[in-house]
Amino acid sequence: MIQPPAAVRAGLPRSVWALGWVSLCMDLSSEMVHSLLPLFLVGTLGASVMLLGILEGFAEGIAAVGKLFSGRLSDWMGRRKPLTVIGYGLAALSKPLFPLADSIMLVFIARFTDRIGKGIRGAPRDALITDITPAAQRGAAFGLRQSLDSIGAVLGPALAVLLMLAWASDVRAVMWVACVPAAIAVAVLIAWVAEPVRVAAKSVTALPHWRDAKSFPRPFWWLVGIAALFTLARFSEAFLLLRAADLGLSAALAPVVLIVMSAVYAASAWPAGALADRVRPETVLIAGITVLIAADLLLALSTTVAAAMIGAALWGLHMGMTQGVFAKLVAAAAPAELRGTAFGFFHLISAAALLGASVLAGGLWTRVGAAATFLTGAVLALAALVLLTLKSRRRRSATV
Repeated sequence: MIQPPAAVRAGLPRSVWALGWVSLCMDLSSEMVHSLLPLFLVGTLGASVMLLGILEGFAEGIAAVGKLFSGRLSDWMGRRKPLTVIGYGLAALSKPLFPLADSIMLVFIARFTDRIGKGIRGAPRDALITDITPAAQRGAAFGLRQSLDSIGAVLGPALAVLLMLAWASDVRAVMWVACVPAAIAVAVLIAWVAEPVRVAAKSVTALPHWRDAKSFPRPFWWLVGIAALFTLARFSEAFLLLRAADLGLSAALAPVVLIVMSAVYAASAWPAGALADRVRPETVLIAGITVLIAADLLLALSTTVAAAMIGAALWGLHMGMTQGVFAKLVAAAAPAELRGTAFGFFHLISAAALLGASVLAGGLWTRVGAAATFLTGAVLALAALVLLTLKSRRRRSATV
């Protein structure tokens, strides 16, 4: 039986746990709002569905670009926590704007503020986790944060539904409640997360530059490329909802699909991360991509809602087996003085691939059908699997 290293048995640093609880509280708050936002915008404020789509697209794009710049700034400053606090703080400050909104413009301002906050905090937070966690525990550390974050993603919509039922669908009142966990998240971050002393890298400029690409070793860019190809196969979870609805799931029960996916994601991310600390991380990643292929095939060939639910559960399992492991591999491949920049590049390229994947999936769904969408996802995932397997074998041969 494989025994974990002594550092793993000793437990994760307190600051990692604190960051996990910060993620849980903020995601609980955000998902309470986001689960009601389409209804609020379209039903209460009279926005069009097209306008809603434009808002979401721009908001996510801003978050992706923000991660690159904030990661670079954290390298230049030699500190991660201040930017992490600013990012979570902006997200918390945006929450009261939603229930106060009496116009579409104010909702747009709130949504952009929230996403700017997400963009600012993402890369510095991941770099901070790397800085405070021994290398032998990083898989477990990233997995723990992902698990707690996913628990928030389950609890947020569930609490929103319960409060909507209890308060006669008073959307504004529920959005006010969402302000509370957001404030708790910022308080925990400030009080309980300790940052190790680091020296700012003198060779690092405040803003990213295309020449930065030369600062990263080839294995890092191989990893980013494989992640981008893999992300092309992992389009928006909205298509899981559409598939279940196609097979007969009622609109009232549609959120159950995301609850199932997020629950499995939460349950699997921490164990998968810990396993990646005990065996080769690439092995766990290969297994996770294989699960995505199985999920895509099941969703493509499903004829019942039950089968679609199993497909959604497998989708959550593949997320749990891959997201924290990718973060662990990024941390290992990047130079210590450029960790923030590395996570910024990784998040930016992954976000661009996810946007491309969703556009591709939407086009396929409209022109060919649901089955073709998921079968294409399976083919792309298989390509990423083959590339990762070949790269992993080549690396293993070079070390023998």
